[in-house]
Amino acid sequence: MGVRSAPRVTTEVEWGCSTEKCNNQQSKLFPSELLPWPVSYMNKIFIVLFFSSSYYLMKRWNEKVRVSMPLHMVSLAEILALIAQIASFIYMIGFFGIDYAQHTVKSADESLSFSDEYENQAATHVGSSPNIKAEERRDMQLNGATLADNSDEDIALVVSSGKVPSYSLEAQLGDCTRAAAVRKRGTEIATGKSLDGLPLVGMDYQSIFGQCCEMVIGHIQIPVGVAGPLLLNGCEYMVPLATTEGCLVASTNRGCKAIYQSGGASSVLLKDGMTRAPVVRFQDLKRAAELKFYVESANNFDTIESIFNRTSRFARLDDIKCAMAGRYVYMRFRCSTGDAMGMNMISKGVQNVLSYLQSVFPDMENISVSGNFCADKKPTAVNWIEGRGKSVVCEAVIKEEIITKVLKTSVSALVELNVVKNLAGSALAGAIGGFNAHASNLVSAVFLATGQDPAQNIESSQCITLMEAVNGGRDLQISVTLPSIEVGTVGGGTQLASQAACLNLLGVKGANKSAPGRNAQTLARIIAGTVLAGELSLMSALAAGQLVKSHMKYNRSTRDMNANITQDPNPQ
Repeated sequence: MGVRSAPRVTTEVEWGCSTEKCNNQQSKLFPSELLPWPVSYMNKIFIVLFFSSSYYLMKRWNEKVRVSMPLHMVSLAEILALIAQIASFIYMIGFFGIDYAQHTVKSADESLSFSDEYENQAATHVGSSPNIKAEERRDMQLNGATLADNSDEDIALVVSSGKVPSYSLEAQLGDCTRAAAVRKRGTEIATGKSLDGLPLVGMDYQSIFGQCCEMVIGHIQIPVGVAGPLLLNGCEYMVPLATTEGCLVASTNRGCKAIYQSGGASSVLLKDGMTRAPVVRFQDLKRAAELKFYVESANNFDTIESIFNRTSRFARLDDIKCAMAGRYVYMRFRCSTGDAMGMNMISKGVQNVLSYLQSVFPDMENISVSGNFCADKKPTAVNWIEGRGKSVVCEAVIKEEIITKVLKTSVSALVELNVVKNLAGSALAGAIGGFNAHASNLVSAVFLATGQDPAQNIESSQCITLMEAVNGGRDLQISVTLPSIEVGTVGGGTQLASQAACLNLLGVKGANKSAPGRNAQTLARIIAGTVLAGELSLMSALAAGQLVKSHMKYNRSTRDMNANITQDPNPQ
């Protein structure tokens, strides 16, 4: 079917205040509007009046004391001065500073304007609840009524034509679910394509608004399997894996079984610190070097640390490392972030430090709060060497009989394959942190299931897998080292119901109140243990020649492929 043009919409759309809002704006008076002159002038008049009357009365009091005149005997001038003093004092208590108060109130009122409210929402991905009272927003008018009082089809028509901004639907309709349904229908009208297969039911759209996604039209379905129990550091975990790749969960489950029957795996957390690296510029190399030496000096760290830490209860600056490229300076901040993944937290602290450094180096030019020396969502040597997020090492010793009975291979075959494939093969490919069989498979699956940022799978999957024959060559020692696991158990997608349930399954839902950061660290350890299980099983399948056979059995669709073929709407 070809793309249909959007139906012509003849309805007129107008902006307007709700009646109650307009009446409130017309009738709302500030106290200063009752004064004869501007409030700033009135403040100055009464300040001068208070101090001058006070000075006059104190001077008269001293004169009466010198001549032994009773203080209660007052002249007309003294009475007037006393009245002026009392009146000005009352004014300053009741009205002084009113100009500041009114400015704050007016600024708050102006911030409720439609354009500011929703442009900021779209730009920052942060918004308040869309359930805004009618009298507190500017309502869009359609067919002589507010937008919310029209049918969904009528609203979808004007949305598809662009006459109603799609991003404003949540606030205008006051219902996130209805807004998603209308936007979905508007997309169908505008494109001429059906979205029947994209479900609306089953998602709490209120929990998404202003936090996880904008311009929502539905949600996708990703099956979640469970592998385990994974015996790690003496604890058992059933690991949720969200994936559409057949064999992945089954294979990981087999790896977990081999680890469990061999006595379990152990893990060590080496580092825990999120990074952010702003880039600044100077007019010459000398000044750039001076900033580098200043920031890296131990004498200045306490000051910078104090400025950074004051931005959050949990962010704690650990160190700063600088790199230079000509007159550009890249400062790589690393800090602990509690149970949050921490990108927003560290960015806020870095911005605070940049403001301070600007006062020390007035000629410093801020180019960007992120200069790619962090490095976020990219496979980089700096993350591979220095680490980012949680750096974890996990190992297990697999017994010979388990390798034979469960994994169907041998120790010698696994050791040889690991050298040839994961080490030599990856080196030939020029890999950065890619010395593994399929760490990304497991990291991505756990990330999706637990509400992590899927794009950070890139650096979080940097991993080296090592295998050695131990105990006289009978058993296999396998380890995985992941220096950049970037995870959190609060914020972002972790607060969605499905993802929160998966975190709860692992026992790491939300923040750890008694030991902030421990839940996120435990999640990173679990991910490393899951990667260990996945590596062990896949390498065994490759060594035994079982990969193709298993994928043909579990990862091959039996559905009619012709049913999924899309016809070309414009055949040549």
